[in-house]
Amino acid sequence: MHIICCVKQVPDTTQVKIDPATNTLVRTGVESICNPYDLVAAEAAVQLVEKYGGKVTVISMGPPQAESVLRECLALGAHEAILLSDRAFGGADTLATSYTLSQAISRIAAKDPVHLVICGKQAVDGDTGQTGPGIATRLGFNQFTYVSEIMGVDPERNTITVKREIEGGAEVIEGKLPALLTAELELSTIRYASLPELVRSLRQTVRVWGAKELGGLPERLGLKGSPTSVKEIFAPPVRGGGLVFDSGQNSERVVKDFLDTFFEKEKRLLDGLLTKDGHAQEH
Repeated sequence: MHIICCVKQVPDTTQVKIDPATNTLVRTGVESICNPYDLVAAEAAVQLVEKYGGKVTVISMGPPQAESVLRECLALGAHEAILLSDRAFGGADTLATSYTLSQAISRIAAKDPVHLVICGKQAVDGDTGQTGPGIATRLGFNQFTYVSEIMGVDPERNTITVKREIEGGAEVIEGKLPALLTAELELSTIRYASLPELVRSLRQTVRVWGAKELGGLPERLGLKGSPTSVKEIFAPPVRGGGLVFDSGQNSERVVKDFLDTFFEKEKRLLDGLLTKDGHAQEH
């Protein structure tokens, strides 16, 4: 079984800041990490291959430094890694990104048939959840989104059974391969890389493909192929603190002040509701 895992390098969201003057992300000094959902997907792919046999190929679209997340996946046990890096890919939205990744997967599959693609449910920098389904649609693969457990693969029947999260519960569903899954964080527990795998991940060659290697339509790549754009990004306004009642000196006085303030606020709310009801009745 050949599994492809799509991963993305993202800013560490615990350190993301927004410049109040320009309303843009401050990237200086912010560490980049592998998207957590994608790392779970890579671990799940390696576990499947360990159980059923085959190999895992990880691919990522990004600048040269995105090679580091591919090596992280190699250290988990992935077998091959490909970086899609070209200025022509820059500025891509989810539509152009899914097109680029699907072109790469089609090229891989031409030489080595692909049975399963696993992506993270979403990237923590964009949170759209659109790239995985976009890839599945372009490839014509069955898609299973929000997968929290892979219950089994039947090589003879060429099927996969998964549990996926839905609103208010979960469902178990079976479908034919080839397929694409998008992973929830519960899908797998990421292992600690062994020393031999760490050494291998550092020594292994990561292939780099540009627009020429993919052979896609130039007008569908990067900024040219992106019908959406970010108009504005901003941080929510800082809210002022509420009233503080300090009971350190006179607790009885503080309790009285609190109750007076509370009931005064309630009175204003009730008066406002009664006024609205009165106007409604008059009309």
